[in-house]
Amino acid sequence: MAQASIGNSEFDRDTAVVLREPGVYDTDLPAGWTVFNAVNGGFLLAAVGRALGDALPHPDPVTITAHYLTASVPGPAVIRTEVVRSGRTMSTGQASLLQHDEDGNEVERMRIVAGYADLGALPDDVRTTAKPPAIPPYEHCLGSDAAPDGAPPMADAAPIMERLDLRLDPATAGWAVGAPSGLGEMRAWFGLADGRDSDPPALLLAVDALPPTAFDLGLSGWTPTLELTVHLRCRPAPGPLRVSVTTRNLAGGFLEEDAEVWDSDDRLVAQSRQLARAPRGA
Repeated sequence: MAQASIGNSEFDRDTAVVLREPGVYDTDLPAGWTVFNAVNGGFLLAAVGRALGDALPHPDPVTITAHYLTASVPGPAVIRTEVVRSGRTMSTGQASLLQHDEDGNEVERMRIVAGYADLGALPDDVRTTAKPPAIPPYEHCLGSDAAPDGAPPMADAAPIMERLDLRLDPATAGWAVGAPSGLGEMRAWFGLADGRDSDPPALLLAVDALPPTAFDLGLSGWTPTLELTVHLRCRPAPGPLRVSVTTRNLAGGFLEEDAEVWDSDDRLVAQSRQLARAPRGA
């Protein structure tokens, strides 16, 4: 099967938005990007991010923050956007994603504020102490069609896994056989299953695509995102990404996840922090 390209892949079709009237976009959320019957938060961010990229004069999100108000479900949705400020190098917008409930009432699922620019026009000066995560070679990591001995394949846990080429570092996969490390870490190679290279919308998906770090803390079950902020640094080079996610604190029933995304040129292309509700399983 030919490798999909940016603009011509399942991800592009499924995150597509259609302009209904100025500032208002229609989209359809597919069941194939769900976890526990709820549409994945990173996928939602990519879809709403496309609407904002169309509504604003600049193409790429530099910082984007989403508050997830209620779980989004597969089916039709409306995205309402507003241009808050338009400057020479950056613009700011906000958006809401809405669906109808079983009684026909319009329900706001998520609300977003974002700053957009042209990532290709940013200065190339880099000063950082950050280092790419230490992950075994791609072929030595665990794919969604495989798992540690005695564990079910990761693809059995959520339909979204069938659309990702996710290769989990075995050192962070002990939870799958009842032996979590307790460190709250997840590391993986990330790509899309059809071979499409990553771009800014795909980075918004990547930061929320790994299994939750709560699993490595010995908890199981749905870990719904309450708030997610992503900073995009530059457009990624072709090839698989490396994603590292850590949690340092779980308290009051909430945990944070800090993610870093690195491209094939060893550049830090995206960072995120999210607040999630801890699962109740053990």
